[in-house]
Amino acid sequence: MRESLLQLYPACAVEILGMTTQGDQILNVSLSKIGGKGLFVKELETAMLEGRADIAVHSAKDVPMTLPPGFRIAATLRREDPRDCLVSPHFASLEALPPGARVGSSSLRREAQLRERFPLLNVVPVRGNLDTRLAKLDRGEYDALVLAAAGLKRLGLGERIRGCIEPEHSLPAPGQGALAIECRDDREDLATLLAALNDVETDACVRAERAASRALSGSCQLPLGVFGVIETGQLYLRGLVATQDGETVLRAEIHGEPRQAESLGEELAAQLRALGADRILGE
Repeated sequence: MRESLLQLYPACAVEILGMTTQGDQILNVSLSKIGGKGLFVKELETAMLEGRADIAVHSAKDVPMTLPPGFRIAATLRREDPRDCLVSPHFASLEALPPGARVGSSSLRREAQLRERFPLLNVVPVRGNLDTRLAKLDRGEYDALVLAAAGLKRLGLGERIRGCIEPEHSLPAPGQGALAIECRDDREDLATLLAALNDVETDACVRAERAASRALSGSCQLPLGVFGVIETGQLYLRGLVATQDGETVLRAEIHGEPRQAESLGEELAAQLRALGADRILGE
């Protein structure tokens, strides 16, 4: 990110302000029970309000579906691998895991889809940054982890991936694999500069995914997957809402013009509601 800005604007000084958010600090409770995605962005937004930071770079899947007043997503960078993946020292695939194997997941979405496909596995929560989770795996606390492939690859840990799970079997979270750049809404100067970093196709897909999630009140408290791709000029969007135990999984898909990204997301959400998503949401 820093290098990309310097390539575009070599006369610009870019400083990294390292911060640890509440989402990084509270590691003994699942995100769905302590406030969800907002725990990863609140401190960064405070820094922008106070003038200590100009922009914040987030994993798009960690950005709340509705931003607080005064902020905007100024650019969405080209997507890295959006898939979930298996990390295990002993097993090469999910199919190779024996009944009762402990599989760590930090996501209700992953947990529901794992339970649907592999009801005999013991899917259990795992928290902490990637190094912490991998250390727990290496100590034998888990037989495998299911993680976002993009996070491992960005941190140079791609060699730990035993195999990626195709979206047909583990539908990604809205925004998974993409980076979003946030700034204050009144900083038109920054928004203009950052627009050069925006990847048009990724931006359309992520806007559609976020619109669907927003329409379904999506958060860490709901097993929800939404994933879009652009092929032959059309945006193909798939969505999933499930119960945590994986016994009920609702799926829908839609396609249309990328310029109608938000409308497609909202229509996909309406399809899922028609299938019974409201009952799951109510529970």
